[in-house]
Amino acid sequence: MKKWIASVTTLLCCLLTLVAFWPNTTSAQGQTLNLYIWSEYIDPDILTAFEQETNSRVVVSLYESNEDMVAKLRGGGVSQYDIVVPTDYIVPTMLELGLLQPLNKDLIPNFSNLGEKFVSLPFDPEDTYTVAYQWGTTGIGYRKDRLPEDFERSWGLIFDPAQQQGPFVMIDEMRTLIGSAALYLGFDMNTTLPAELRQIQQLLIESKRRSAGLIGGVGGKNQLVSGTANVAMVYSGDALQAAEENPEIGYFIPKEGASIWLDTLAIPAQAPHPELANRFINFILDAEVGAQLSNYNRFATPNAAALLGINPEDRQNPAIYPDEATLAKLTYFRPLSGQEMRLLDALWTGVKSS
Repeated sequence: MKKWIASVTTLLCCLLTLVAFWPNTTSAQGQTLNLYIWSEYIDPDILTAFEQETNSRVVVSLYESNEDMVAKLRGGGVSQYDIVVPTDYIVPTMLELGLLQPLNKDLIPNFSNLGEKFVSLPFDPEDTYTVAYQWGTTGIGYRKDRLPEDFERSWGLIFDPAQQQGPFVMIDEMRTLIGSAALYLGFDMNTTLPAELRQIQQLLIESKRRSAGLIGGVGGKNQLVSGTANVAMVYSGDALQAAEENPEIGYFIPKEGASIWLDTLAIPAQAPHPELANRFINFILDAEVGAQLSNYNRFATPNAAALLGINPEDRQNPAIYPDEATLAKLTYFRPLSGQEMRLLDALWTGVKSS
């Protein structure tokens, strides 16, 4: 009897010990990072490595414009996603709307890997809410086999009927498209003057009617690869990815200038797993991971520690890392006031509905 009681007691102790530790084990294995990101913007192998390192799972959702992302967060996504990837100019709007939470820098020691040009920026001067992810330009991708060699490297390929070289697509991204039209007309890319906005709207409506459509994200790249379009407004990295699929695809910054942008990593205000989100940001800022990321998506890295790992041909490619002469023609989108945004929204609504 004593042996039986001792056995039962031992068994109960083992069960109690198991129960005590079971919630922690289950919690670790059940962690999920909900990543809301642009299409084709991260190497799946990076996500797999993060899952293995943190014993977690990553669920990816996609968007094609900053405005779509903000609308989704405002519609309830602020408590659904753990990481979002906003472009520099939209960050002040997100902060004004209360959509982001401060980072936990104690969990992000790799923050020190960022280059000095990519910290303490005007849209987040204390680096409280964002860290730099990737940067690049938005210009024109084109089919070398369908355009003459001596064509003018101008936004006129999009906005001037006399310069049109067959079917073309415009990017479905409000600030980028409005800014490009402004540059073509000789205006400041960030203009909000009503008289200039009216001219921009008319130009965009006329150009849209001649185009094969407005397409977001990687759509322009895919149109070039398939041959549906001869010319497309595209992000620099997308154009280079397209050239890997078809060497007849080229990319250039128009003579009038173009936008330079910085995408960031941020954590929504009510993210369900903020600790895991901070750990993910630190993982991305690792030197080797940063190099792997840019080697995959062909955008420029803001991670100074990652530069040694960038493919040499990419490091020397001015389409990825522009020279000083090209940089001088590039402009960041500035944050806009509520009234200025309403002017652009009205312009954009008119373009989309025409």
